[in-house]
Amino acid sequence: MRLSLYWGPASPFVRKVMVAAHELGLEGSIELLESAANPVERDARIKAFNPLAKVPAAQAGDGTALYDSRVICEYLDTEAGGSLFPPAGPARWTALRRQALADGVLDAALLVRYETLIRPEAHRWPLWIEKQHEKVSDGLGAMEADLPEPDCHDIGAISYACALGWLDFRFGEIGWRDGRSALAEWYAGYETRPALVATRPGA
Repeated sequence: MRLSLYWGPASPFVRKVMVAAHELGLEGSIELLESAANPVERDARIKAFNPLAKVPAAQAGDGTALYDSRVICEYLDTEAGGSLFPPAGPARWTALRRQALADGVLDAALLVRYETLIRPEAHRWPLWIEKQHEKVSDGLGAMEADLPEPDCHDIGAISYACALGWLDFRFGEIGWRDGRSALAEWYAGYETRPALVATRPGA
């Protein structure tokens, strides 16, 4: 298997793909392509794989375009014989729900980051920022109430870990561990996995 991947070292969604690749032993089969994803100044290189010009965007060896992180992760899992996405049944819906929850927390946090980093200060909307933070908080509360088992390393657990790691990276000031001791304890154990260590975000 060969995969060409537009990536960014700080993207939590790219990290999810790379964690999945490491867990599956496929990291050596991925060609990392330089890109500069931005919601305003869209990178034409990424558009070659994804018309939305968002990362992660990939192309398989047979020319198949793959995006976003959910699709690429499932593709990698299928190529490796399947271990991160449970088969049809309750475990699969739990894993996919957890992935959706973690991705939603990231979506809300990214909207805050774009609002404060990219939008001109005169046009920023404090209520918008407040409501996105509420989504992040509510999502973290749902994670706390729906923790993976310690030996669970499926796409749901990976998604949780990548979301929490990115909050540490970009939103350390929110103190997501406060009042969420069980979630913090779970993450403290999970982030020591080699796949997480090898993919820690960079600026």
